[in-house]
Amino acid sequence: MRAWQVDTPGPMASRPLRRADLPVPEPGPGQVRLRVDACGVCRTDLHLAEGDLAPRRARAVPGHEVVGRVDALGPGVGGPDALGPGAGGPGSAVRRGDRLGVAWLASTDGTCAYCARGAENLCPASTYTGWDVDGGYAEYVCVRADYAYRLPDGYSDAELAPLLCAGIVGYRALRRAKLPPGGRLGIYGFGASAHLAAQVAIGQGARVHVMTRSPAARELALGLGAASAAGACDPPPESLDAAVLFAPVGELVPVALAALDRGGTLSVAGIHLTDIPRLRYAEHLFQERDLRSTTANTRADGEEFLAIAARRRLSVTTTPYPLDAADQALTDLAADRVSGAAVLIP
Repeated sequence: MRAWQVDTPGPMASRPLRRADLPVPEPGPGQVRLRVDACGVCRTDLHLAEGDLAPRRARAVPGHEVVGRVDALGPGVGGPDALGPGAGGPGSAVRRGDRLGVAWLASTDGTCAYCARGAENLCPASTYTGWDVDGGYAEYVCVRADYAYRLPDGYSDAELAPLLCAGIVGYRALRRAKLPPGGRLGIYGFGASAHLAAQVAIGQGARVHVMTRSPAARELALGLGAASAAGACDPPPESLDAAVLFAPVGELVPVALAALDRGGTLSVAGIHLTDIPRLRYAEHLFQERDLRSTTANTRADGEEFLAIAARRRLSVTTTPYPLDAADQALTDLAADRVSGAAVLIP
């Protein structure tokens, strides 16, 4: 099968991805194999390719926003008790031809203290698609059936792909921001994840102010219903109850904290962030302002977000690329030339 692997991590100009002709994978116990119909291009893939994230295995196939059709079942899959919460819950048997989604979280141990309290995203033994196990920059991918997702109707494969990380992790970051009902939300950076989280917040009655360096992204934000859109370091027109930092730029942390009202919360959404400058307590943290990180997501987060996407049709802005142009898609993402979410179509 055609696939891309992270060969030697480095700047995209150094061509860290290489094309490969790999054997079609066979699903192991509890797994299903999907024929890939679409795979989103996430900034985490860029961090892995450029070396911001240390590789966990040699020549990993990136990609963790995968939509595909089941074409093979591993041992133990297909019976009434084969599936966990990701793919529909007990009694929801998976069959060949089913459309499923593959997300960032690939597995957890299910037994640690974090898993026991519903925080499986913090499991020390957690593994991740496209980092620990091969992902969707390929024609086929295998996934544990209990970590796959049933997908909402009414979306194309290309529209569904970004929901599986940009949407799910952005939703968790929004929840971590503790936005009150009808509150004032600031969003810093406006790419694939932010443009979905903004719609969820607006649908819940929030006033959303977007700060981003891209004029095209500001135009998109206003078109989706944002109350204002300005430059990345510009102050919003009113104090914020909550903010989410989607741009992986540590210099924006004090900017966003200073924009918060008393008791406000800044949630950092990314897996990678450049260094944060020195904070001044009185200006940035006093009056009970909170700074919180967001780490991956739980399967429950995924179920909640995809249920929202089923109830409220989200506008998913995508830029399609053929699978053979995966390196160009990441190059364009690095240069902020992608509107919304880049999606590979095999």
